[in-house]
Amino acid sequence: MATYIMLVNWTDQGVRTAKDTVNRARAFRETSKAMGVTVSSLNWTLGAYDLVISIDSPDDETTTRLGLAVAALGNVRTSTMRAFGEDEMARIVGGLK
Repeated sequence: MATYIMLVNWTDQGVRTAKDTVNRARAFRETSKAMGVTVSSLNWTLGAYDLVISIDSPDDETTTRLGLAVAALGNVRTSTMRAFGEDEMARIVGGLK
C-alpha cells in the first residue's frame, strides 16, 4: 500500500452545506473502504486547506478513482500527492551515487 496526502478545499456548495461535513467525512471513509483504501487520518484545518487527509491506497489508479468520486459530489476539490515514509525514502536515496 502506498501513502497519499489529499489537500482538500470546500467548493461554494461545500461551504453552503458545511454543517454536513462530519457526515460527508463518514461517507468518504465508507467509500474509501469499499475501494480498498484506508483513511489513516482526516483533519479539518485552518489556513490554505479546509481538510488534510492521509490515505493508504493500493495504487495510483485507485487513488485517482477515489479523488474523482469525491469531487463528483461537488462539495470539495482535491489536490493529491504521493507520500513516502522513512523506509521508502531510504530505498530511494540508497540508489543515488
